[in-house]
Order: sequence, then structure tokens, then C-alpha cells
Amino acid sequence: MPGGQPTAAMLDEVLGDVPVYLDNNDLHSCWVNSAALAELGITADTPDPIGGRIVRDASGQATGLLLETAAQQLVWPFLAAQSSDADRDLALERAFQAYLAAGVTGAVDMAFDEIGLATIERALERHSGVLPLRIAAHWFIANTGDDQANAAQVRRAAQLASKDHGPSFRVVGVKFIADGVIDACTAALHEPYSNGGDAGPIWPLERLAPALAAADAAGLQVAVHAIGDAASAIALDAIEQAMEANGPIERRHRIEHLEYAAPGTAERMARLGVTASMRPVHTDAALRPNWDAMLGDDRTERGFAWTEYEQAGALLAFSTDAPTAPHAALPNMFVATTRRSALDNTFEPVQPHLALPLANAISHATRDSAASVGDGATHGRLEAGYAADFAVLDADPFAEGTDVLLTAQVVRTVVAGQTVYAAELARTMTGA
Repeated sequence: MPGGQPTAAMLDEVLGDVPVYLDNNDLHSCWVNSAALAELGITADTPDPIGGRIVRDASGQATGLLLETAAQQLVWPFLAAQSSDADRDLALERAFQAYLAAGVTGAVDMAFDEIGLATIERALERHSGVLPLRIAAHWFIANTGDDQANAAQVRRAAQLASKDHGPSFRVVGVKFIADGVIDACTAALHEPYSNGGDAGPIWPLERLAPALAAADAAGLQVAVHAIGDAASAIALDAIEQAMEANGPIERRHRIEHLEYAAPGTAERMARLGVTASMRPVHTDAALRPNWDAMLGDDRTERGFAWTEYEQAGALLAFSTDAPTAPHAALPNMFVATTRRSALDNTFEPVQPHLALPLANAISHATRDSAASVGDGATHGRLEAGYAADFAVLDADPFAEGTDVLLTAQVVRTVVAGQTVYAAELARTMTGA
């Protein structure tokens, strides 16, 4: 972008009379035109929401870039209101089909809300009480700045977690987004970005600690989005305070992303029993130049350091983080085992010494991901007594090499012993 910032004026030149909303692919910012700003009612007097920013020009007018909670709280509810239940039902069915065709048998939802709940409940009715794939959901908790209001959100999550939705869907916990992303310089770091900028946490410790402790006491799994080292430190401080307050109860909390974490973080997580939930695809070599440039120093040498968590003995769970990244599982495994790009093979590997053996990567995406949501005794292994959830490929990456992960096709997906996707049937139905 000219000047490094997208503006409403740029979009106005292309389409000025129709509101335009463009989500960044990481879903941490939104770019809108002047018609959209007017439709949203955003003016120079509109305050920034907690943890977010309406980017403004020198005169105080909104430029068209909405960061973090400014996108989540101002744009998303408005756009959701423009969709019908029929739209959402169709989208969910298409998502089921796409995931099953990619060999995915289970998903962890990390931003569940009332609209999502109603959509899932309708899907359960359509599918006779059993969804095509298994879903473990985390109720999204917004930082209102008020501890009582935050606690009320946690109580709603606990209420839903106590309800039996059947074998394929459950609310397992809550989700806090503690910071933003490094690429947009909104992740919370201990040291400034290369441009001198800084970003505070969306959930400072004094607000996160009481809400997290309430969730812990209610037996909910806590998931904290923490990309920067300051955010992961806040998350672990809050988890440790909750453990001290609530005593020795069964718990398996998790931190999402951990793209750059301070030395010693992995060891602390192992000691506290906190899962490192990470996404190999986010360090695709074609995506790393901007990430590296934003840090601009030796911090980049420890980016996405999966091996640290393995060596420390922390549970390490892999996923794709769709829709901020492609949902296909195999390219994710390719990046994990090569540190190369699944998008552009002209890029050199990034920190290849941090790549993992293929067996390790697959274990983190299956066995350990199942364990991360409490299903380690019943799911995630090809073993007698475990749920028959698996995918069959037309190639063997152990025999043919990791490059085949970019071309291999899923020929069959099985959930609970039932074939839910077959390539031959899919080709017949599409006429291919």
C-alpha cells in the first residue's frame, strides 16, 4: 500500500457509492470505504473500543482502517445482521463438505457466539443430532472493561458447557484474545517493533486474571490468543494466579499461536500443564518476509519455535487456524516438516533447523490435538478402542517424501466408523 496504510479514499476511487468491507486475511483488521464508514456511523467522535483502534488522519477523521476490536465490535455484528439464517446454514454445510474432503474429522471452534450456537443447533436438527464432523467450541469472551460483565459471559459459557448436545458437538471452554498480530504491529511485545511502534494487550492482566479465574473455577478450558511475548506472559501469569486461587482441580488450558515467545516460555508452560496450540502454516516461507521485517531483529530467529515446546515436554497441538489460513491439513504438515512454502516454491526454507520429523508433525495434529480438548483417551490414534476417525490418502509421504503432501489427494474420510466422504462418490456427484 502507498505509505503502508490502506485508506477509504483508495476504495472510493473504485467504488464510492456502495459500502465495501474487506477483512484482512488474519481477521484482525478491516478496510472499508467512505460509504461503509457512513453506514456504520463512524465519525471523528466515535471512540476507539477497548483493545482496538479506528485509524485516523491528522484532522481526526477515520481513514478507513479498523484494527482489532474496532473490526470485531463495529463491523462484524453489522455484517452478521445482513445475513439470513439460510445464508449461515448453507455456509456451514459447505464448510462441512470442504473439511471432510480435506480429510478433517474434527475442528476446534475458537470464536463461538450466540449466532454460531443457533446455526449449530439447526445443523444438529438437520443431521438427526450428529454433525458430519466433531466440533469442540470455545465461547468468545470480549473485554468490556467491566469485571462483572466479563464474568457474565463466562457464566453463559459454563451454562452451555453443562448442556448435552450429543456426541458430535460440545462447548468445552472460553476464548480470550489477548493481543493482535505481528504483521500489523498489534501483537503485544516486550520490545518495540522495527518501526518504533508498540501495542498494548487487549486483555491486560488486571482484567484477564479475574475472568480467567472464574472460567477455571467453572471447569472450563481456557484458550488465550497470545502472539507476542508480552501477551503470552500475561496469559501465563493469569493462569498461574487462577491455579493458586482455585487449587488442584483437573484443567488443561491452552495458549494459541505463540509466534514469538520469550525464552523460558516453553518450560513454564510444561510446568503449568498448558498446551502450546500452534499453526505451522503461519510460518509459510512466502509469508515470513513481512513478519520478519516487523520485528526487524534477532527475535525472528526464534519465530514459531515448535522444537522448544517438544523439548520442554509441553503438549504441542497443531491446527490450520482456518479461516485465517487454508483449511487443508496436508500443506500444514508440509510446512511443519520443511519450513518451506506451500504457496510458492521459489522461497527458501525459513529456519529449517526448527522443522519437525513428519511423524512428529502428524502426531501433533492428531493425537495431541485430540488430547488438547480432553479427548486423548478416545480420539486421535489408530488404535483398538479409539474412535474410527481417519482419512485415507492416495500417496504415502513416508515413502515418497514430504513434497507429496502438496499433491496428495484424500480418497476417503471416516468419522465414527462411517464413511462421510469418498472421492469416487464426489466425482460422480459433480460429473467429474
